[in-house]
Amino acid sequence: MKAIHIIAFILLVIGGLNWGLVGAFHFNLVMKIFGSISWLENLIYILVGLAALWELFTHRTNCRTCTTKAMSNNAPQM
Repeated sequence: MKAIHIIAFILLVIGGLNWGLVGAFHFNLVMKIFGSISWLENLIYILVGLAALWELFTHRTNCRTCTTKAMSNNAPQM
């Protein structure tokens, strides 16, 4: 499961950077790299979307910061 989490994280970073470039400069890096191979460009977008869904549903179990045990350990002591 850790490998899938890492792959999903990398795909989300790629997707986020690409959307940042599109928003700031109207430059689509994925299209620039894979533009001549439209099915590969579509595959990249599908994988980024699947990675987002994977992280949405599994993030709490994979993230040490979001687990209740980790949260209770980081709570301020009174």
